[in-house]
Amino acid sequence: MKLKVNQRDLWKHISIAQKGISSRTTLQILDGILLDASENRLNLIGTDLEISIDTFVECEVERSGSIVVDSKIFGDIVRKLPDAPIYINVVENNINLKCEESEFNLIGNSSEEYPYLPVILEKSSFEFPKDLLKTAIRQTIIATSQDESRPSLTGVLLEVLEDKISFVALDGYRLALKRLPAKVDLDFKVIIPGRTLNELNKIIEENEEKIIISSAPSYVVFEIGNTTIYSRVLEGQFFNYKEIIRQDHKTKAIVNKRSFQDGLERASLLAREEKANLVKLTIKDGIILIRSNSEIGDVNENIAADISGEEMNIAFNSKYILEGVKVIDADEIQLNFMGSLNPCIINPVEDENYTYLVLPVRLAQDDF
Repeated sequence: MKLKVNQRDLWKHISIAQKGISSRTTLQILDGILLDASENRLNLIGTDLEISIDTFVECEVERSGSIVVDSKIFGDIVRKLPDAPIYINVVENNINLKCEESEFNLIGNSSEEYPYLPVILEKSSFEFPKDLLKTAIRQTIIATSQDESRPSLTGVLLEVLEDKISFVALDGYRLALKRLPAKVDLDFKVIIPGRTLNELNKIIEENEEKIIISSAPSYVVFEIGNTTIYSRVLEGQFFNYKEIIRQDHKTKAIVNKRSFQDGLERASLLAREEKANLVKLTIKDGIILIRSNSEIGDVNENIAADISGEEMNIAFNSKYILEGVKVIDADEIQLNFMGSLNPCIINPVEDENYTYLVLPVRLAQDDF
């Protein structure tokens, strides 16, 4: 393999391929990036067998070939080289890199030992706007579970029907649902690992307009410009989330999102993790009173609100309610309550496409 490639372009695609490599791998070959040069382009592939990322950079290829090189060492070297052409020459497993006055010699591994990319024979595909996908990921990934004993909850359900696309995540304490109108002649459900969506969000660039999403047996595939991401889907049945989103509410409160978020953040300063990061809300007389107390003191925040229905005392883990409020893109939000022991449903005012549901912490009324 022999080629010439721009340093800045090569570093960009190394950093993309590295997102497919896990720090917890037990196979040494998976610490490496596969370099495959042919037809004036260099493909860089990183995988941990759950996620595979194939990205390519255009370059001048004098001799085709492939080699596996340690991802961290190769990435660190290229990142530190000057912004100038890099000349790469591979003979057997020896890799020679030259860039202006710098020269490195590395030992690589045979590409024959590297896992093959998934072969996708049948797939259902649709295009999706980049900005809507980034928003859907940001607004739902927060509610994925970290509990590996419940693998289906560590991902986001992608549900595609003819007239809408839904992204759903829940972890047993809260639920996040993003619905988007679409004209897609498909009908499928897949559970995408949370890690895949986190890495995907980092890869999507501002200049990308459309992303192609494909569902295939055991895989979901994302095509973004010069990059293709293959991810195994999570097996198992996803929770029937539609049953827990109720429409009948005893109390409703419309509040300025920024004021409510700031009040929660200040109150959470005195919340303690050993006490479930507890904040208490009292909803009455046009005010949401937010309180928190610990052995070092207490705090009271009064937030003006447009309230209808019954007075309400309810408590939450401040982390769970705050994370949902933060990702809402609206000036005003509506809080919907069915009682102190039932979930609170939060929506942006005049936007039915996003729903955040959070379970309360059970407290006796005397504790308020």
